Amino acid sequence: MKARIYQKPKNAMQSGRAGTGRWMLEFAPAEARKPDPLMGWAGSGDTQRQLRLSFASREEAVAYAEKYGIDAEVMPTPVRKLKIQAYADNFR
Repeated sequence: MKARIYQKPKNAMQSGRAGTGRWMLEFAPAEARKPDPLMGWAGSGDTQRQLRLSFASREEAVAYAEKYGIDAEVMPTPVRKLKIQAYADNFR
C-alpha cells in the first residue's frame, strides 16, 4: 500500500484557515478508474481511495503508517506567501 501524508491546505473559496493544522494520510489509487458500461460513470473496485485519515501532527501520521506497514511519502508543506496590498492599489 502506498500513501501520502500532507498538511491540509486552506480552502481557496474561503478566507478562514480553520482545520489547516491537520495532517492527512491518503492512499494512492490501486487501479485506474473505468467507465461503467451501463451509465458511463467513472468507477473502480478500489475502496481505499475513499479513505482519508486525519491526524493532529505529522509525527502521529508517520507513526500510524509505520505501525501498519504503509509505505508513506511525506509531502512538505508549501510556504505561505502573503501579497500585501492596499485598497488604493486598485485605482493605480
